Parts: sequence; structure tokens; C-alpha cells
Amino acid sequence: MSSVIDGKQFADDLCEKLKAEVTELEAQHQLLPCIAVVLVGEDPASQVYVRNKVRRCEQLGIRSIEHRLGDDTTEKALLALIDELNNDSAVHGILVQLPVPEQINDKAVLAAISPAKDVDGFHVENVGALTVGENQMVPCTPLGSLMMLQDRLGDLSGKHAVVIGRSNIVGKPMALLLLQQSCTVTIVHSRTKNIEALCQQADILVAAVGRPHFVKADWVKPGAVVIDVGINRIEQDGKSRLVGDVDFDAVSEVAAAITPVPGGVGPMTIACLMYNTVAAAKMQHGLV
Repeated sequence: MSSVIDGKQFADDLCEKLKAEVTELEAQHQLLPCIAVVLVGEDPASQVYVRNKVRRCEQLGIRSIEHRLGDDTTEKALLALIDELNNDSAVHGILVQLPVPEQINDKAVLAAISPAKDVDGFHVENVGALTVGENQMVPCTPLGSLMMLQDRLGDLSGKHAVVIGRSNIVGKPMALLLLQQSCTVTIVHSRTKNIEALCQQADILVAAVGRPHFVKADWVKPGAVVIDVGINRIEQDGKSRLVGDVDFDAVSEVAAAITPVPGGVGPMTIACLMYNTVAAAKMQHGLV
């Protein structure tokens, strides 16, 4: 039976350190890290995500500014707001909650955010920096996953890591971060042949495909560490519940360690958003 990697506890511990750092920045440098969160439309899931992010900010003493815009907001209006926030020196991080309404081009939105304030790490300049190993703003979910892996395994050098999924948000940056740690990295995806055989070779298996219980126990090498990034809502016995991309109960019998869903990667994503906001504030004030 594998040990469960408690992402909630790990996130709480990281946030305690960040809270102390925020207090120190304000006391010694009169610097209060600040993030502007922009929500366009009425997407229920997005409203929950934004509420959770704002709550974390309050717990850490980070200033948060909310901009809630209607479903009919034009791209021009949103880009104008982003430009205003880019030029506000009191704002250190900008997050536009995705998805945005269909009349708005999300790529144009992400490109408009100043790379220095791109706490999601999605701007092409930050993606490029990650590619060449000059990490600036790193996407939160892969960053949190890496932190948990390093805590569990220590030096990752030489380990074979298999990443299931090639999204710009998780799969690709996760692979790059693992490569920076001198892992041997394989990315598998919907067109990969013999995906099970490749997964069976992994010392580290990261699942990020958005398909419930996609990874079965016989895909996992005994003793592997499994990071389950997926969050899927399913109906079971007449009730709705959240599950990951990994068949948790079955894989737990094989893996050395595994993240649960919920309570694994999810809390670390928000904690790393806080981490990036504090880092952005320090960089913008020459404190790094």
C-alpha cells in the first residue's frame, strides 16, 4: 500500500512560509505583494476558483483586487483593463481566470499581460524562458507538482519520468521542469502507441489528461511515485464526486506514493500562485 502525498498539508506549510515572507517584505521594504484577479462572465467553476484564490490571499496578507466583468465584455475592454493593470506599479501579479467568453481571444489576453506580472506563467516569453532553463514565472500546477516530488524523492536526477498529456498548462511545462532536474522524460498523449508499456517504465508518473480513472494499476511500475493532476466530476451511486485521472484505489496498491484527488495537486496550484505573486513583487522591486 502506497503512502498518500498530502497536498493540502504541503500547501499549508508553503503558505505559512509565504505569510512570514509577506510580513517581512512589508516591515523591511514597505512592499505589499498584490495580485489583480479578473473574472469575465458567470462560469460557476471559475467563480469558485477565484473565491478560493482570494481567500488564500487574505490568509497570507497578500492584497487582492477583483475585477468582475459581464458576459458581454468586449475583447477591447478587457485588453484596456489589462493595460491599466500592467502600468499600475502597486499591482505585481495579474491573473485572468480562464475560460473567457467566446467573443474574446484568450491567446490575445495572455499575450497582453506583462511577462513580469504573468503569475500564471502562460505568456510566451515565460514559456520560452522555461524552455531554456531561465525560469521566471512557472505555471503553478507543474511547479507545485515538482515541489512535492522533490520533497518525496530528493534528487530526481536520472529518474525516468513519464508525463501523460501535452497541454500548454500542465504537460509541456511539467516535462520541461523534470528535464531541468536531469530526469529522462517521456511525454505520452492521445496518439501515442503502446502507452501502457511506456507508463510501466516510469519512476515518476504524472497524469494530466482529464479522463477519470484513465491510469490503471497495471500501467504503474511497483514503487513508482504518481502525481495525479486530473480533476474530473463523475456520477456514482446517484452522487456526484471528484476523481483523478488515476484509479486511486487500485494504483495505491502498486505505487510507493500517490497524490489523492481532491487534496493533492489542487491545493498546491493555489499555493504556487501565491508563491509566484510574492516572487513577482520581489523581482519588480529588485529584491531577488
